[in-house]
Amino acid sequence: MTTAEAGKILTANFAPWVLSLGLTVEAVADDRAILRMPWSQQLAREGGALSGQAMMAAADTATVIAIAAARGAYGPMTTVQQSTTFQRAVTGSDVLIEAVVTKLGRRMAFADVALNDESSGETAARASTVYALLG
Repeated sequence: MTTAEAGKILTANFAPWVLSLGLTVEAVADDRAILRMPWSQQLAREGGALSGQAMMAAADTATVIAIAAARGAYGPMTTVQQSTTFQRAVTGSDVLIEAVVTKLGRRMAFADVALNDESSGETAARASTVYALLG
């Protein structure tokens, strides 16, 4: 799957509010996807730190793209579980979200996600996700 194909999955299958996060596909491979979420004051909370809700939505979205890459195409799926741990605030920097599929079954997929502050390279959050594959 190319980044252009992954980008089309993003624009064709996600709600307008998710698209308003400004996510772009930076890279895809057989078992992973890297997305960029650009810094936006609109996504910041009190004190200027990037909102955890925005980061969780970005992790969820990156996982869908990674699973589609691992399957070779997009198919219907739904989040079963997502657990996110926040490690440090992100202020004034883009976030790079790398989702790695750790197990791809016929009906379920599992992934680990790292959200990194692009400016410092430090991990801002980690997520663990489980998806049901519907099609």
